[in-house]
Amino acid sequence: MTGVPGTAEEGLVLDDVVKTFSLRGQTLTALDHVSLQVDSGSLVALVGPSGCGKSTALRILGGLEKATSGRVRVAGEDPDVARRRHHVSIAFQDSALLPWRTVEDNLRLPLQVTGISRSRAEIRDLIALVGLSGFESAKPFQLSGGMRQRAAIARALVTDPRTLLLDEPFGALDDLTRRRLNMELMRIWSERSITSLLVTHGINEAVFLADRVVVMSPRPGRVAADVRIDLPRPRTPDIMRSPEFHHHEDTIAGLLFQDAAHAPV
Repeated sequence: MTGVPGTAEEGLVLDDVVKTFSLRGQTLTALDHVSLQVDSGSLVALVGPSGCGKSTALRILGGLEKATSGRVRVAGEDPDVARRRHHVSIAFQDSALLPWRTVEDNLRLPLQVTGISRSRAEIRDLIALVGLSGFESAKPFQLSGGMRQRAAIARALVTDPRTLLLDEPFGALDDLTRRRLNMELMRIWSERSITSLLVTHGINEAVFLADRVVVMSPRPGRVAADVRIDLPRPRTPDIMRSPEFHHHEDTIAGLLFQDAAHAPV
């Protein structure tokens, strides 16, 4: 079971954030006065059409992009500070494991870069947490796509961050593998109680995993709706067959299709 969520200031904050890019001499607005809060210890999913700024928001929180204006906080810190202190980690759709390293050695890479020390037992415990016991010495080509993503999530957790940002981590996987990894992610998150933001196109995935689902509008990205998912935890596959689950799915789908109908062609 997860602990009681803390405050947003201890979690994630986007306060009136604007992000613009210059493209061929024109200014393109990716995020238009976006405000979003994620309480510490909670998991929030961000959904919306392609190009709505979901991943841009995540990259700003991860310290990989700078907001044009607005206030951003990660675990109470500026994102650059949180990144330097290893208080935030990111897992992307591409596992980006080094092909010549074993699973265990891929997990050691962030430790070698940051100078953080973890014992071999701690690393092996983390490998066990993501369900890869027995594959410590395997190289990426010897793993399935789902197993590579498990290794990538373990690597993101090895520095013991306060915040985990997930950018479509299972987006390239088949539906059955994706559902299995949703269960694994639910278990890992429950054991760690780590503040998490998940960017996804999957409504089913968002409803199953999240405490709240934030729906973004087509570009320029704005928060169109914030849907609280009042389903009990721990969540099991059975809950996906419940009327309450389908009600949340239908609500979010309706919001997305409504926005899509008004999107510029």
